[in-house]
Amino acid sequence: MTKTTLSVKEDVAAALAEDVGTGDITAMLVPESNCYKVSVITREDAVICGAEWVDETFRQIDASVKIDWKIKDGAQVIENQELFTAEGNARSILTAERTALNFLQFLSGTATKSHQISQLLIDSNTKILDTRKTIPGLRLAQKYAVRCGGCHNHRIGLYDAFLIKENHIAACGSIESAIENAKKIDAEKPIEIEVESLTEFRRALKAGADIIMLDDMSLEDMRTAVDEASNRCKIEASGNMTIDRLSEVSKTGVDFISMGSLTKHVRAVDLSMRFISS
Repeated sequence: MTKTTLSVKEDVAAALAEDVGTGDITAMLVPESNCYKVSVITREDAVICGAEWVDETFRQIDASVKIDWKIKDGAQVIENQELFTAEGNARSILTAERTALNFLQFLSGTATKSHQISQLLIDSNTKILDTRKTIPGLRLAQKYAVRCGGCHNHRIGLYDAFLIKENHIAACGSIESAIENAKKIDAEKPIEIEVESLTEFRRALKAGADIIMLDDMSLEDMRTAVDEASNRCKIEASGNMTIDRLSEVSKTGVDFISMGSLTKHVRAVDLSMRFISS
């Protein structure tokens, strides 16, 4: 079982536990033997993501419900386009509906935003990265949605790469000490450090950082950092990265631009489940 698959099962189990609780008492109004078929459509243009979470929701409620997908994750869809149909026990479909659509509309919202932003730098070598500013418990899901939309993942968590920030530097005593300690702890993992001036940048470069994050620095200073780095490390731009600034920042030559808004400023896509037949 892969980590991603395990995350889907855990995500769905937690969502159903908070929604269904001791049982769906409203679904019990429907005769137990009733079966019907429903269609799920999008009410707006979007990039769809979350099929695996939908499938798992119905699987955990009632594995006999048949799901027929009309699109795949990452597909661009238009208003009123059908996404999938579900056919089976009426009670099961009603119980699974909200949880399944919550995952689909939220992850599709993340993928849609990522797609919109990725298109702004379609001809650039600069990659747009997400951050750890995700919904607690749904980190892997959102980062998957970011990839579906055409952007890229930063580190997954606190365990797979070093990201040394201002407070880490203060606690270690200096930029140099922080980087040196990181190399001693795990020389195989990427070491990234955040700097706020060219002076700090030069110290981090000399100390051997793999990636240097330029926090809220001017375009002129970004260009200087890229020139001085001369491919000795990767350069990431961060801080106040609005849509309007992406093009001009990418033209400085930075390797990455990180944007917390990919995952924290997301509006769910408007979806609808419609009854087809019994």
